[in-house]
Amino acid sequence: MKLALLPFLALYLAFVSSGASRNVSSRPAVVTIGAVFGFNSTIGRVAKVAINAALDDVNADSSVLQGTKLAIEMQDSNCNGFLGIVEALQFMEADIIAMVGPQCSTTAHILSHVGNELQVPMLSFAATDPTLSSLQFPFFVRTTQSDVFQMAAIAEMLDYYQWKQVIAVFFDDDNSRNGIAALGDKLAERRCKISYKAALPPEATRTDITDLLVKVALMESHVIVLHADPTSGLEVLSVAHFLEMMGNGYVWIATDWLTSRLDTFAPLAPETMNTMQGVLTLRRHTPDSKRKSALVSKWSMLTKKENSGDFHLNAYGLCAYDTVWMIARAIDAFFNDGGMISFSNDSRLHDLKGSALHIEAISVFDEGKLLLDEVQKTNFTGVTGQVQFDSDGNLIHPAYDIINVVGTGMRTVGYWSNYSGLSVVPPETLYSKPPNRSAANQQLYSVIWPGETTTKPRGWVFPNNGKELRIGVPNRVSYKEFVSKDPVTGTVKGYCIDVFTAAVSLLPYAVPYKLIPFGNGRENPSYTELANMVALNVFDAAVGDIAIVTNRTKLVDYTQPYIESGLVVLAPVKKHHSNAWAFLQPFTVEMWCVTGLFFLVVGVVIWILEHRINDEFRGPPRQQLATVFWFSFSTLFFAHKENTLSVLGRAVLIIWLFVVLIIQSSYTASLTSILTVQQLSSPIRGIDSLITSDEPIGFQVGSFAEGYMVEELNIAKSRLKALGTPEEYARALELGPDNGGVAAVVDERPYVENFLETKCKFAIIGSEFTKSGWGFIFPRDSPLAMDMSTAILSLSENGDLQRIHDKWLTRSACSSATDELDSDRLQLTSFWGLFLICGVACFLALLTFFFLMLRQYLRHAPEDEADPSNQGKSTSGRSLHKFLSFVDDKEEAVKNRSKQRQMQRTTDNGTIDIES
Repeated sequence: MKLALLPFLALYLAFVSSGASRNVSSRPAVVTIGAVFGFNSTIGRVAKVAINAALDDVNADSSVLQGTKLAIEMQDSNCNGFLGIVEALQFMEADIIAMVGPQCSTTAHILSHVGNELQVPMLSFAATDPTLSSLQFPFFVRTTQSDVFQMAAIAEMLDYYQWKQVIAVFFDDDNSRNGIAALGDKLAERRCKISYKAALPPEATRTDITDLLVKVALMESHVIVLHADPTSGLEVLSVAHFLEMMGNGYVWIATDWLTSRLDTFAPLAPETMNTMQGVLTLRRHTPDSKRKSALVSKWSMLTKKENSGDFHLNAYGLCAYDTVWMIARAIDAFFNDGGMISFSNDSRLHDLKGSALHIEAISVFDEGKLLLDEVQKTNFTGVTGQVQFDSDGNLIHPAYDIINVVGTGMRTVGYWSNYSGLSVVPPETLYSKPPNRSAANQQLYSVIWPGETTTKPRGWVFPNNGKELRIGVPNRVSYKEFVSKDPVTGTVKGYCIDVFTAAVSLLPYAVPYKLIPFGNGRENPSYTELANMVALNVFDAAVGDIAIVTNRTKLVDYTQPYIESGLVVLAPVKKHHSNAWAFLQPFTVEMWCVTGLFFLVVGVVIWILEHRINDEFRGPPRQQLATVFWFSFSTLFFAHKENTLSVLGRAVLIIWLFVVLIIQSSYTASLTSILTVQQLSSPIRGIDSLITSDEPIGFQVGSFAEGYMVEELNIAKSRLKALGTPEEYARALELGPDNGGVAAVVDERPYVENFLETKCKFAIIGSEFTKSGWGFIFPRDSPLAMDMSTAILSLSENGDLQRIHDKWLTRSACSSATDELDSDRLQLTSFWGLFLICGVACFLALLTFFFLMLRQYLRHAPEDEADPSNQGKSTSGRSLHKFLSFVDDKEEAVKNRSKQRQMQRTTDNGTIDIES
């Protein structure tokens, strides 16, 4: 790069006078800076007036430079590559300490090298090239926003409207090329992309533009981003309008060059405005303020003073105005920190002294680094808002207005800021709030799109270039009802093909395609390999019985599933023959035992609670034992005739009858199922029993079932056996694991159901242990996948999908036996809650009964009498025997004896008193 600069430096030295170091006082009366931009460009003519206005305002404010006057020497660079650079170098022969400009990014790239060598800060208000980095060019200071932020705004707009592909039309210079590269990076962050970069030569003619846009019109994407300068950009829009590319279905997004043109020369001629109806464009956002309003109000007077013609202020003019104020404040801080303006020769070029180029005469601003530091520390409020740099050298709070060109003017449909994304409120109102970039918070007002419609364009069409879609189709050797190639005619047919053609017929546009069989025809192909070929653009799509699995979705996009699928277990079954003891099958042994035990327990509890007060529960021991058994088991049929009189007994009985009702209903349902529905049985209980066993398992060649069982279920690969055809399925299942076959086959439900149409010795065991479906494959972010999904949903709603299914996959009566087999017998675990409730009720009733009996015993217990049967027993033994006898007695008899004893004691006491 430095060698390339030698011709420019030679021209520069032709105007540089020889001499040594030149010094000026620490705060001179006049400080001169330079300004390099194109006077006749849309941005330059506004900038010239704005710079002069800022100069007058700075010099009129004595508090800024404290008596020192600021002078600006301007040079027209023409923004014309080589000539602009030569003129800028010629201009820099004066002893200037800073420069406003350059305007063009091409010129800025070259002059930034010179600025680094001469240590002269360059403050550009219009060079937006993202590659003009402060790391490479520390003396280049951008006082406007980098195109990185403008492209970030466009990327968020495209993501907001859900457009995944865009065509970039630009002029192939440094600024546009690097801006489009930044757009590509920002789109990639949102899984979007530039599908085609349509580059135009910088000096493109109308014919060049026409040829390029004709090519663009034949492409798939109809979302176009136009990055250009104001003059050439209008020419592109004019050609697009001529080619009818400004109608329905198109989306045009122009960068801020368009608002610069519209703001400066509004209103444009009607024929010019007609070429841009519905276009979206951006403008750097500048908040409303008194400073801005004051400048706008006097703008007309300023342009008349300059005799520059009739034009208006634009965003770049505001930046140029603030740039002058930035330099003035930095110079004042420079002097306050003891800075002095002095220049010296570059000692590195001393050996070149005497050359005709006078290279040794180059002078360097000695304290340029100090002035640069003061510029970077700038912090003030200007006409563009808060002027302050971040750590990367960019102005803080980058934001843009989003403009919709409508009629003879423009309307703001929203804002974008790096802080909060898209919004319908000015960004400055959001800076005081926490950032919220959630999708729900991103909003824009409605847009009037090209073609005068408010309906959001789809953003793409099927390319009208005569090219057919190359669609890969698996060339199956088994289950040909789904998809297969006719060996005679070579055509591809099947259920999946009919679904695809029916969906294509519903698309609002024609889709030419060619079905290309994939596979060797001897075995089923690998569907993962087919998906990889779509991802690598070998195929444009893939159609067939392709399962939607996670690892493939990372490579391609699927349509909406057109059939449900999932892995199931296929195993041989035997007919279940009923026998004389079938009625015992609904319950397990444990369930029978616990149920019988509870019948007895409840009978005993009821007997205890009723024995003292209910004559039906009294009598000889043999009779009472029979009553307990009868009462217990008669509750099974709700046929018990004994009445319960106690509250506790009734409470226990109600709970027990509820438990009996549940058990009886479950038993009836299970027995009915066993005798009428369950006709088949299998030693395999489902996928869980297969995982725990060590028996071989079959899978279909090419299916994802192999990878799923190995990676997700941790089944050893040595246990898996590949099977290619339904005949191999049947043969391996009939042989069984002991004779070289398999215990079961794991495959997708549609294949298994098709297999069971003719093979009635087998059945699906258990339920599906994965849930998925089949879909068609397209490349990532393909808009055709979305439209095909919509078409598949339409087929499902209008019944066509079911009719296609019935045409190819009609099930025979045999397949009705493929329901889930051998549902588990009723286990104790299903009823332990009921038994627990009943057991707790019995315990609480007995506990309450015990305390009541103890209380009555203490009140009515008979006095100790001489009883020969109690002699020789301990006191505790006599008390227990006495208590049990009390409990066994009828309650009425106990109360009568208690009354008699009380009356006897009263009589005895009266007799004693008389005798006394």
